[in-house]
Amino acid sequence: MMSKAWAEKNNALNSADMTKNEENYATRNAMGTGPFVLKERKAGERTVLVPNPGWWDKPAHNLTEVIFTPVANPATRVAALKAGDIDMTYEVPPADTETLKRDANIKVLEGPETRVVYLGFDLERDELVESNIKGKNPFKNAKVREVFHRMIDVDAIKRTVMRGQSFPTDLMVAPGINGYVKELDKRPPLLKPEEAKKALADAGYPNGFEVGMDCPNDRYVNDEKICQAVVAMLAKIGVKVNLRAQTRNLYFAKILRKNDGKPGETSFFMLGWSPGQTYDVHNVFEQLFLTPNGPAKKGLFNVGGYSNTALDKLADAIEQETDQPKRNEMIKQATKLYLEDFPYIPLHQQAVVWAARKNVDLLQLADNTFPLRFVTVK
Repeated sequence: MMSKAWAEKNNALNSADMTKNEENYATRNAMGTGPFVLKERKAGERTVLVPNPGWWDKPAHNLTEVIFTPVANPATRVAALKAGDIDMTYEVPPADTETLKRDANIKVLEGPETRVVYLGFDLERDELVESNIKGKNPFKNAKVREVFHRMIDVDAIKRTVMRGQSFPTDLMVAPGINGYVKELDKRPPLLKPEEAKKALADAGYPNGFEVGMDCPNDRYVNDEKICQAVVAMLAKIGVKVNLRAQTRNLYFAKILRKNDGKPGETSFFMLGWSPGQTYDVHNVFEQLFLTPNGPAKKGLFNVGGYSNTALDKLADAIEQETDQPKRNEMIKQATKLYLEDFPYIPLHQQAVVWAARKNVDLLQLADNTFPLRFVTVK
């Protein structure tokens, strides 16, 4: 939320499109009424905040200055924390968690995140932009989507890639979010390779097929390694996945829908979503499931263009329903609809893992936000 007068004064009424490297005054200048104000900003080097003397609330922190320093290398971050050069770090590498727990000068904070990391398909185009199959789109066949879903071993990913720091799920919404239906969070059994190959053959792809896959390498915990594991799992059934893993700016510019509503240039992709703004499943339906390009501008993050008329109607009704039992039943119906259709492959909730020096008290939230106003240093 920004002051209209400030935005008008500084010609910042329209948002800058970061995917096109656009900037406006608001890109590098701050305004607001929060507990901290910007003192210094050097992109890629450091960001310095100090308490806002005009903040409207009573501070619960005792901070006089906060310095954010980007450290790209995980091993360097961990070493800096152990040496006392930094006081806190986000995204502790799974391989280092147990070591840090044994350090008497450090404490590790961990818990499940509200974000669900998932895989998605291009379900909009009649021909994939990155595939050896011409003239049709294999992913428009729900049987093909089901095969992919049931070939991804999320428990193996948890064990070997995430080092136990994930919470596998078959739903697109996590526990703790209103609308999570526990009894429906049951993943269908894995397929044996020969079963999957037969199912692909029955769907018209006896020799499998080739497809591109887009994945970030700096957005989610172990994102590229997860995608590499998926590539290996699908290779067992004759599906050749050509993985393109790249930094988040290039990745999102490639896969997200354009301002004119046209789909991004992706066929198979990884994303993560948390309804942290509302803590309600309707946010997930509205952003990820509703048919995009409608008059209400819904489905904005429905990258693959999934469309299900029955689900659209239910989601719109859920938005307006105030009778809680009736609304819960509608949510259950909508959840069953997408589980039967396999438009996405939910993988897991990430574990939120932070580490800090013993003298720093933090409040860790499930939406992975870091509220500085509650930090105290002894």
